[in-house]
Amino acid sequence: MPEDIFFEATNRPALDALQFEGRIERPVSVRAIVVVGVAFGFAMLAFAAQALNLQVVNGEEFADISRNNRIDRSVLFAHRGVIYDRNGEELAWNSVATSTDSFAARVYTKEPGFSHILGFVRYPKADSAGEWWREEYIGISGSERVFNDRLAGANGSHLAETDARGSLVREDILDPPRDGDSLYLSIDAEIQTELARVLQGHAAAQGFQGGAAVIMDVESGELIALTSFPEYDNDAFSSGDTATVQAANANTLTPLLNRAIAGLYTPGSIVKPIFAVAALEEGIIDPSKKILSTGSISIPNPYFPDQPSIFRDWKAHGYTDMRRAIAVSSDVYFYSIGGGYQDQQGLGIVRIDEYARRFGLGSLTGIIYGSEADGVIPTPEWKEEVFDGDPWRLGDTYNTSIGQYGFQITPLQAVRFTAAIANGGLLLEPHMERGMEANATSVGVSDENMQVAREGMRAAVTDGGTAAALNIGGLEIAGKTGTAQLGMRNESMNSWVIGFWPASAPKYAFAVVLEKAPAGTNSGAAPAMSRFFYWLKENKPEYVR
Repeated sequence: MPEDIFFEATNRPALDALQFEGRIERPVSVRAIVVVGVAFGFAMLAFAAQALNLQVVNGEEFADISRNNRIDRSVLFAHRGVIYDRNGEELAWNSVATSTDSFAARVYTKEPGFSHILGFVRYPKADSAGEWWREEYIGISGSERVFNDRLAGANGSHLAETDARGSLVREDILDPPRDGDSLYLSIDAEIQTELARVLQGHAAAQGFQGGAAVIMDVESGELIALTSFPEYDNDAFSSGDTATVQAANANTLTPLLNRAIAGLYTPGSIVKPIFAVAALEEGIIDPSKKILSTGSISIPNPYFPDQPSIFRDWKAHGYTDMRRAIAVSSDVYFYSIGGGYQDQQGLGIVRIDEYARRFGLGSLTGIIYGSEADGVIPTPEWKEEVFDGDPWRLGDTYNTSIGQYGFQITPLQAVRFTAAIANGGLLLEPHMERGMEANATSVGVSDENMQVAREGMRAAVTDGGTAAALNIGGLEIAGKTGTAQLGMRNESMNSWVIGFWPASAPKYAFAVVLEKAPAGTNSGAAPAMSRFFYWLKENKPEYVR
């Protein structure tokens, strides 16, 4: 209406120009609309081009960047548990200073005797881009393998958040690492070291190529020492030193073999106390009965009467009762109670096999270290399989009764049956962790008969027997030696000694084998152990009392 458009002149000064009062609206020009439209079109084209670049042309690359760089995860490595001996001495530990990576290197004691019981690990591994494809240490052998779950702990994770330009927005620890638990072995490091040093030195001087030794608590089954040589370099195997690893694998002396639990050896005369106990249990002989050894026995040959089979003793011993036969290791005595001779009834191979198995021979001990060997007790079934149907003969029984023929045992089996003789008949499951309770089974023989074997083994030390080298004042040792011939012409030999101490109240048993010296070597396992026992007496009185 006219009054809405035209104002009286008197009202004009009161209009608010800033609020567009009193002004007439004009339409936006076509030019302005075109300019804005063109600008908007260019902006849309730019956005479309960038979207095409991000999603189509370089979509995979930017998606990968988005996934990996938006939240960056890095591993926080847990420290592996420390391995100690029974007294708290470090045997395997961690060192950041010796590692160039973000995890600690494993360090092992340099003292001799430990490589097989400690073992080694494989380290975490990253690819060429720095991405970890193996984030854990892996125990490969020895304690590192057996107790891997306990030693390993759990790795943690570290997260960092970045923006689209790669700038750090936030940095948090999502999950801290949990270090592995410590492990206390039953091994006494000082004893282990000295035992290894003495045996390795003696073996080198006398031409033996290797060996093993075990010391066991006869009440708990704890292993106080377990050593095998030649050894290998734990650190080199953990770090992947190719030259060292290849040299060890190619070494004909097999340094990777833990001879104490996986080395199989003909026992020779060390099994005679078992068969003495068996003969008493079966009532085929009185321990006071004497059998004459003139140096051999002769068995008629039904096929060639003029060619009797001769089974020799290592010397003529004269008349020996059971205790004396154990002490001097009379083969004729054990031929007689094993296979029978003249008026003496023998156990026979079936009962020899039975008692050998009662004392743990030919079977696994239950230890959880490495690939344990079970061994062989010769039987007619074994011979038929191995020798293509060849029948069992009396001479095979004779040879088995003195620990020869196809007999094979491990040093760990040897210390186990020795401990059973010492403790009155409990066959213990050996273990290497401090404080574990013993698992034991009875061998099912009387302690009275065991006592005869114990007295014979003590006489072997004190009364001019085969273990006289162990007659050490102030240390009551009972022992038994054994020698096994090797080779097509008996050109080599292994030397054994087993025993326990104190003889009057046994606490510890031991078994030692020295491997493959030239035949006729005079200084074997018993003289080597005498050096160790002199050291023990002077330096570890807690093991003597």
